[in-house]
Amino acid sequence: MALVSHGDERPVWLMYETVRYIHQHFGEDFDWFFVVQDDTYAQAEQVKALLAHLSINQDVYLGRAEEFIAGDEESRYCHGGFGYLLSRSLLLKLRPHLDGCRNEILSVRPDEWLGRCLVDSLGVSCSSQHQDQRYLTFELAKNADPEKEEGEEFGRAVTVHPVTEATLMYRLHKRFRRIQLDRTYQEIEQLQAQIRNLTLLTPAGEAGLSWPVGISAPFVPKSRFEVFNWEYFTEQHLFSCPDGTPKCALVGASKADVGDILQAALEQLNQRYQPQLRFRKRQLLNGYRRFDPTRGMEYTLDLLVEAATQKGHRHVLAKRVHLLRPLSKVELIPMPYVTEATRVQLVLPLTVQELDFVGNFLDTFAMNVLDTHDNARLTLLFVYDPYDAQRVSQVDVFAGVKAMVAELEKRYAEAKVPWISVKTEVPSQVKLMDMVSKKHPVDTLFFLASVWTEVNTDVLNRCRMNAISNWQVFFPVHFQEFNPVLAFRGEQAAAASSPGTDFLRDGHFDRHTFAEACFYNADYMAARTKLAADLLDREEALEEMEVFDVFLRYSELHLFRAVEPGLVQKYVLRSCNPRLSEELYHHCILSNLQGLASRSHLAMALSEQEQANST
Repeated sequence: MALVSHGDERPVWLMYETVRYIHQHFGEDFDWFFVVQDDTYAQAEQVKALLAHLSINQDVYLGRAEEFIAGDEESRYCHGGFGYLLSRSLLLKLRPHLDGCRNEILSVRPDEWLGRCLVDSLGVSCSSQHQDQRYLTFELAKNADPEKEEGEEFGRAVTVHPVTEATLMYRLHKRFRRIQLDRTYQEIEQLQAQIRNLTLLTPAGEAGLSWPVGISAPFVPKSRFEVFNWEYFTEQHLFSCPDGTPKCALVGASKADVGDILQAALEQLNQRYQPQLRFRKRQLLNGYRRFDPTRGMEYTLDLLVEAATQKGHRHVLAKRVHLLRPLSKVELIPMPYVTEATRVQLVLPLTVQELDFVGNFLDTFAMNVLDTHDNARLTLLFVYDPYDAQRVSQVDVFAGVKAMVAELEKRYAEAKVPWISVKTEVPSQVKLMDMVSKKHPVDTLFFLASVWTEVNTDVLNRCRMNAISNWQVFFPVHFQEFNPVLAFRGEQAAAASSPGTDFLRDGHFDRHTFAEACFYNADYMAARTKLAADLLDREEALEEMEVFDVFLRYSELHLFRAVEPGLVQKYVLRSCNPRLSEELYHHCILSNLQGLASRSHLAMALSEQEQANST
């Protein structure tokens, strides 16, 4: 908000300078100008609603019309205390006459001076009504209490005057917000009644009515991975904690949320059963909540309440209530344009420990990319340790892979699979990407993959859609199948491997690995430049980082980390390099351990082992 000082205390001159300033600074930018004093309360919603029905091409001088002191019976001026509206067209016509009005019109009141200037110069008189739209005002009596003001005149007023105290301004605002809320609740009830009546005429009938009426129906999951979890809570503790612990104290926003929802539950109960019953909360027995992105936060509460009748009888009983805190106005966030036609450059680092799995990766790549003519290319990174690098002329550990690549290129004439050889003791993800980044244009879209990644069209398209140049990088979380020896035994194993089963078999989304990533080369180079300036000559620090860390610490881009059901990896016990940093090595070990089986599978395996040992 800008504060402007005109340097003149005379009221009429202040009005002259105000109108001239509005014309000079805002005359070309706005269609309407609302002039109001500092002792006036204005309802912004009423002003907007009024202007929405008025034409901007007409000369409008709208406010509370008052007679001139001189007693002109036909013309009127707008009382400044209740504010007034000026149209842009009228302001532009008035500007040439301002200097003449300042010199020729004598008046004590600035609002009267402006009204006389408009009447004498343009023949425009103040009006309280224009195009069937009324400028409603309310004159506040001395020592009036806003909470006691009722009636349409007060509730629909555009402005209220005079407001003699700052606290009175806040009290007025509170009162008008309450009136607006009550009006909104009435509109909601009317809409809900209309929805009920229309639903009865549909084929589904009353069964097709969702609760609450007018709110989207609850999300229906298509698989177990889309099921929303319920959080259990009491008035003191939460049993689904952010750090993974089974129980933690209910504090902060969660505590305020629970307290608010308990109060709302009691209010709803009392509103529904009064005057026959009056409820008072004794205790929250059980509380459940879950977030449904399609509608909001859902609550189920088991309350121990004391019910009192009109005759004074009291009885303690348990009541289950369901509540919904609906989402407020949904905002569409503008996103840069992306297309599924972008070429994807797959990057596959390979170590000696991963040689047994290369054949399956290349077969999948040929079937899902080359056969379908998808716009994707593959680059291999052969990571030699120092010992193998010295013997490469005699025995090349990657000779078999190179032969498979040659056969692939022979089978697909348009396919070219280049490779890059790297010698290092520690296969740092960042060091490997540095070498690849230098050999590709800045607009290249990289898909960093692992030898267990099964690439398909859906995954490539989501890579294209979720990686946005100079805006967002994408780190998908792949689905890791459990060890079939533990997860499936006997006939179950055969059934699990048969066709027709769900593509997501028993397994879990592996949050401990960041092997897959989608990002543009320009974004990586920008983040890498900042990293180089921070590390200086400490190149060994790169061994402690992954590409995810580079973007997280040295980039202001959005990091999109989400589960990717299309990335399904079969179980394998990965080789964890002990020369990696302690954190990376720990993540690798955790990924192996949690990828063995679920708790139920492990419990059954232990039970069978104990039974075998006992016999």
